[in-house]
Amino acid sequence: MPRRSYDHYCAASRALDVVGDRWSLLLVRELCGGPRRYSDLFADLPGISTDVLASRLKELERDGIVTRERLGPRANAAAYQLTDTGLALRPVLDALSIWGTGLLGERTTTDAVRAHWFALPLGRAVAQRLGHGSATVFVGDTVFHIVVDESGVRHHDGPAPDPDTELHLDLTTAAAVARGDQELPWPHPTGTSP
Repeated sequence: MPRRSYDHYCAASRALDVVGDRWSLLLVRELCGGPRRYSDLFADLPGISTDVLASRLKELERDGIVTRERLGPRANAAAYQLTDTGLALRPVLDALSIWGTGLLGERTTTDAVRAHWFALPLGRAVAQRLGHGSATVFVGDTVFHIVVDESGVRHHDGPAPDPDTELHLDLTTAAAVARGDQELPWPHPTGTSP
């Protein structure tokens, strides 16, 4: 299927030609933490059809946003990951996350949620408290880590190799921090009381 284009000679228009389709930026969000298998992407994007997922992944691969790496000898065992061009979209997602905070509101009964979706706002909150370093974040059973250094704030799947701190949050607290309704609970150094 040929790509639809706005046919505007404008940088924003050209960018939207590549990542403006429904689900494209959410796929980038899913891959910001690290490589993911097709089945993981499908599970963490409630509402996407298998046809749309396959189509968006092919388009993003064609446009140099993601790569597909085989995981062993089986042809269907593969993981998708962001290229350097795809990783350059992290600040775009962070800006959208900041802009969308006021739109978040309270969670409704029909809203899907995954703990790792809070990695962007939690990353900003960790950066404010930590300055530089890394933090392993546990939100329920989900674990990711946040790295803050001179190149910015990034999150990755799994625990940090040698974190400066660990945060244990429930989903309700993570959502409240993401909405800006609550400050990030910060652990006290070992041996001190709150």
